[in-house]
Amino acid sequence: MFEVKQLSTLIGAIYDTAFDPARWPSVLEKVTKFMNGKASLLGLHNAASRTGNAFYSWGDDPKYTQLYFERYVKINPTVVPSSLHVKAGETFSMSTLMPYEEFCRSRLYIEWIKPQGYGDFTHVLIEKSATSMSHLGTAHSQKDSPANNDARQRMRLLAPHVCRAVAIGQIIELHKVEAAMLSDAVDGVAAGVFLVRADGEIAYANASARALLDQKNVLRETDGVLKVFDPIAKKGFDDAFAAAAGGDIALGRRGIAIPLLSRDGERYVGHVLSLTSGMRRQAASGYTAVAAVFVHKAVLQRPTLIEAVAAHFQLTPAELRVLFAIVEVGGVSQVAAVLGISEDTVKTHLRHVFAKTDTNRQADLVKLIAGYANLLV
Repeated sequence: MFEVKQLSTLIGAIYDTAFDPARWPSVLEKVTKFMNGKASLLGLHNAASRTGNAFYSWGDDPKYTQLYFERYVKINPTVVPSSLHVKAGETFSMSTLMPYEEFCRSRLYIEWIKPQGYGDFTHVLIEKSATSMSHLGTAHSQKDSPANNDARQRMRLLAPHVCRAVAIGQIIELHKVEAAMLSDAVDGVAAGVFLVRADGEIAYANASARALLDQKNVLRETDGVLKVFDPIAKKGFDDAFAAAAGGDIALGRRGIAIPLLSRDGERYVGHVLSLTSGMRRQAASGYTAVAAVFVHKAVLQRPTLIEAVAAHFQLTPAELRVLFAIVEVGGVSQVAAVLGISEDTVKTHLRHVFAKTDTNRQADLVKLIAGYANLLV
C-alpha cells in the first residue's frame, strides 16, 4: 500500500512539471528513491554530432556529469544499439543493450561509471528524432547491477507519464505563466487546447482549438461535445477522457500520442492530460474539467543517423558500433578500449565495414558519416 501511494504521488508530481519544469530535480529525487537507485537525469543525446546535455538531474556529481557530455558521450557504446532497437516510450537497461561484462570493459565504465560507484543504468526513451534522443535514466549501485526485471518494471510504470508530461510541456510551456491562469496560459499556444469533462463536453477551447473546429477537418463539436472525424482515433479519445476522470494512474498509457487522420489526409497528433490532481486541479477548477486535450500537426519522423546508415549499407549492430567508434577515436587499439572488445574483433568488423561501404580508409568513413549527418540536420 505504501508503494501504491508513493507511485501515485510521484506520477502526480511528474505531470506537474508540465506547468513548472523547475520541479524536475525534486521529481528526479523521487524517481531515484522509487527506483532504489543512486542518481537520475533527464537529458538528450545527439546521435549525429555525438554531443548532448543534461536538462535536469538529482544525486549526480555535476563535475562528472559535465565531463560525460564533454568527453564520454562520444564513446558511449550503448548509443548505437539504443538508436537502432529502442522506440520512444520503451524502457531499457544498459545491460539489455549489450552484455554487461563487455560493458564493464569499456572506457566509459572504467573511467566514468565505476569511479562514481555506479553500475548499470535503467532508462526510458522519451523522444527519438532523426538527430537526437531524449531520455530519463537512473543509475544503480554496483551491488545492484546488472539491473533486474524489477528495476525495468518500475521504470515502465513511470514511462508513459514521463513521456506525456515532457511532450505537453514542450507544446505549451505553461511555466511562463501562473498555473492557476490556465486559460491565459493556453490562449496564445499554436496547438489546439481543449479542457473537457469526462463525457468529452468542451469546457474551454483556445483560439487554435476553435480554428480546428471551424475547419471541420480534424475535429468537430456536436452538442457541445468534442468529436474526431477519424473513426480509429475516436475510441482512443473516448477512453482517455473517461480515464482522466480517474486521475493520473488511470490514464496510464492512454493518450500519450493519439494519431489523428484529417478528412483531407493530413496527420495530426493528440495528447490528453488529467486535471484531477496536483496543481492542475486548482488550475482547472473553474471549468470543472477532468482533462486537457492538445492537438497539433504531426511531425514527419525520419530515421536516425544510425538507422539510416544501417539500412543503406546493411551493417550489423556490432559493425555500426565499430564504425562510429572509428569516426570518433580513430585507431583500432583505441576503439578496442572504448568498446571493451579485442583488437582482432575490431579488425574483423572494420574489414566488413570497408567492404559494405566500398571504402578502404578510415578517413573515407569519417566523410561518409559527415555526409549523412548533414543530410539529417
